[in-house]
Amino acid sequence: MNIAIITGASSGIGAEFVMQISKKHSNLDEIWIIARRIDKLEELSNQLRTKTKIMSLDLALDHDLSLLSDELAKFQPNVQILVNCAGYGKIGPFSLGSYEEEIGMININCKALTAVTYFVLPYMNESARIIQIASAAAFLPQPNFAVYAASKSYVLSFSRALKYELHNRKINVIAICPGPVDTEFFEKADPDNQGKQYKKIFRVKPENVVAKALKY
Repeated sequence: MNIAIITGASSGIGAEFVMQISKKHSNLDEIWIIARRIDKLEELSNQLRTKTKIMSLDLALDHDLSLLSDELAKFQPNVQILVNCAGYGKIGPFSLGSYEEEIGMININCKALTAVTYFVLPYMNESARIIQIASAAAFLPQPNFAVYAASKSYVLSFSRALKYELHNRKINVIAICPGPVDTEFFEKADPDNQGKQYKKIFRVKPENVVAKALKY
């Protein structure tokens, strides 16, 4: 069974990856779409021509990560594409953020991405692709966005190293590093409009980001 797996699939870049992969990859038997909001996943699934497996998981929880591992072991799929989109950011001084949100960024942006990649990799063969969603924030420390930027630096570094390791297996790994994207991200990241306002002007459409990512 040939499949693609997309985390963070309920909205934004993740949902756009699901849509475009469904349209462009007719050889897939199924797309596994993963997020917490099952209503959004069901709504997305109804728009697709490709069969989907809806997995309502909170990837911050070890229990839910284990459920993904169990499903992979049960079905033994050939994973042709993995897209790790799950993640979030919070704008504001680190010392004023809540413990749950600051540590949660590390758990989702770093730990969950690493765990999902680890669990999925044994089911990938030659010509498979791993697409990790990093950020332009990965390249420099960002005061008032400290944990998010650091977490995306991890994603970029991890992806570069993994690409080298998997070269002989002919599995391609890329880290996507967009600037501000016009999604729900900023509704959670900056509900009080603390961020730089010029970023609103330069937000790009998620469909453009995804189209470019799928060319590699």
